[in-house]
Amino acid sequence: MAIAHSRLTAQGQISVPAAVRRKLGLGPGSTLEWHEVGENVVVRRVGRFTSTDLHEAIFSSPPRPRTLAELKAGLKNHVKRRHARR
Repeated sequence: MAIAHSRLTAQGQISVPAAVRRKLGLGPGSTLEWHEVGENVVVRRVGRFTSTDLHEAIFSSPPRPRTLAELKAGLKNHVKRRHARR
């Protein structure tokens, strides 16, 4: 059963019905991807990544664990460098 219907314009554009936008959580600037599955076309929203997904994409190996003293010393050094008078 269809959720909603859309009509293709002469420029090849479609409107995404409000019910579908709500269901997929779409807003202005959202990106959709289209997949061919057999004889069907599946439309999905792009961009749902967890912080774990992003971390794994950026860092090839996990960072080494640090002690609280090391973290505090690192922050202290950063603030000193950031606010040093020139």
